[in-house]
Amino acid sequence: MASRHRQTQPQKPSDLPVLKPFVIRPPAYASACHWLANLPPVTGVLLFVPLIIWPFASNAAGQFTMLNAFEALLKWIPFLFTSGFLFNVLISVFAMLFGTLAGAALGLGQISKLAIIRRSCWFITQLFRNSPWLVILFIVLLALPFEFVLFGVVFSIPDWTKAVFGLSLPIMANISEIVRGAVLSVPTAQWEAAESLAFSRQQILWRIILPQCFKRMIPPWMNWYAILTMATPLCSLLGVEEIITLSRQAMEAEDNHPELLVPFYSFALGMFFLYCYPIARLTIRLERKYAVKL
Repeated sequence: MASRHRQTQPQKPSDLPVLKPFVIRPPAYASACHWLANLPPVTGVLLFVPLIIWPFASNAAGQFTMLNAFEALLKWIPFLFTSGFLFNVLISVFAMLFGTLAGAALGLGQISKLAIIRRSCWFITQLFRNSPWLVILFIVLLALPFEFVLFGVVFSIPDWTKAVFGLSLPIMANISEIVRGAVLSVPTAQWEAAESLAFSRQQILWRIILPQCFKRMIPPWMNWYAILTMATPLCSLLGVEEIITLSRQAMEAEDNHPELLVPFYSFALGMFFLYCYPIARLTIRLERKYAVKL
């Protein structure tokens, strides 16, 4: 009877902590690339559907119809792609290169032990990170000279180099935050363990911390490259002859018919989508692959 009484006696709640079930979600970077990557691949094909249907569905009363605009676009496509869109890609590559190098140094400066370096790097990062890209481009265009003299030789500065420098500044600031955040995401126990083994701060950073950060920095780095590529049409406002500027020139050569606007700009839109969409998909895949598993 006593044993039966002990079995039916209700159990008291335990004072030990209980780990409730939880779901680990991969980190989500607030970016346009996530929205872009979630679109189905057929979206890229659908962008070109209006270019095909519109010429045949148009019933323009004038002599120049949408069909003529489509034919004009086909004539200009090789020129717009080779001299226009590829130049946009070149600008984005150079701007990303300079922005990454400067941003990595700026990000490491934000975790420096010297207060003057840490605060200066933080100020530069916040300044260019929270400034409009177009305003930065105009300031760079007006601040940098069009030419300079060195040892009696006159060197001209083309507009596209100013555009590269202007676009690299906000990229530098955002890469700086990526580097700083990746370094600080490494548990402090690794710093303490390395210090106990007589590693210097420089050795800990370059041999232990940064190798772990590279995988974490790749997805947001690719995300910012896609954003930078989509921002290169801003260079047309500075007179840089990229795809938007050349599209306007091509339309002027075709007598500036209003029917030319949709086909030409839709072609530019399709080129940027077909270039940035695979980058967005690869970014999502790398985020899932390199997500921190607890």
